[in-house]
Amino acid sequence: MKRKIVAVLMCATMVTMLGVGCGSKESEDSSSSSSETKEELSEDDIKGSLDGVTLKVGTSGLFGPFSYYDEDGKTLIGYDLDLIQNLQDILGFEIDGGVQAMDYSALTTSLAEGKLDMGAAALCATDERKEVMNFSEIYCDSGQVVMVNKDNDEGIKSVDDLKGKKVAVEKGTASHTYASKNLSDAELEVHDTITTAYESLEQGKVDAVIQDGPGASFYIKTTPDSKLEVVGDEFNQGQAPYCVAISKDCKYYDEINAAVKLLIENGTPMSCMQNGVNKHTAQI
Repeated sequence: MKRKIVAVLMCATMVTMLGVGCGSKESEDSSSSSSETKEELSEDDIKGSLDGVTLKVGTSGLFGPFSYYDEDGKTLIGYDLDLIQNLQDILGFEIDGGVQAMDYSALTTSLAEGKLDMGAAALCATDERKEVMNFSEIYCDSGQVVMVNKDNDEGIKSVDDLKGKKVAVEKGTASHTYASKNLSDAELEVHDTITTAYESLEQGKVDAVIQDGPGASFYIKTTPDSKLEVVGDEFNQGQAPYCVAISKDCKYYDEINAAVKLLIENGTPMSCMQNGVNKHTAQI
């Protein structure tokens, strides 16, 4: 039975080229590679429309509740994995070698270079990324938060208190972009993964971490011995819209985007944090 993704994943507070491009299809039907849909595709139009197509799909595996590993350390689970499965159910495409997990820098580079056809990893549709890849409809919109170590009183109560502080961010994320543009007075420590950023803060090696709201809340709620907490209000709202990323070399943007829109329209509104955390904590 098809699982439904949310109508609009309200985050925190309610808030993939085959050798020469996108997956190939034996029949002649294909869609525009433009980021703008030329025509409105109905459910009947897109149902099974990518039967026979094989796509290369990527995710991160590092950002719960959207994409992370199950207790076995091998199985990828999360909202974005459910989303990929739902898109498969509607469109009928196959995934070449399974969903590939990589850090955000490698993921965005692979999408920009056409080495992946599609990516689902709570990817933010930033202006810079829009230059090199296409994006679907927004399925979640998140802001950033500041995380601190409760055992280290550095007087940080909000993002305004980060001047002169050592701040960790994950490379290639919306938090990295924000910090690079707005925190010139802070010392940035850029990590390949959010996991090592968290570890630096847990160990008192940095004063703060900037992270998307849902990821921060998920980490704290699913790490019982964590010393971390969120301080201040969420900021940079509306600047971290999560979308499915589609390579500009991919011929099936219209179908993929229409399927995302269908899931949004047919989904049940819910809090991505509430359901993501509940789903995870039910297993531990």
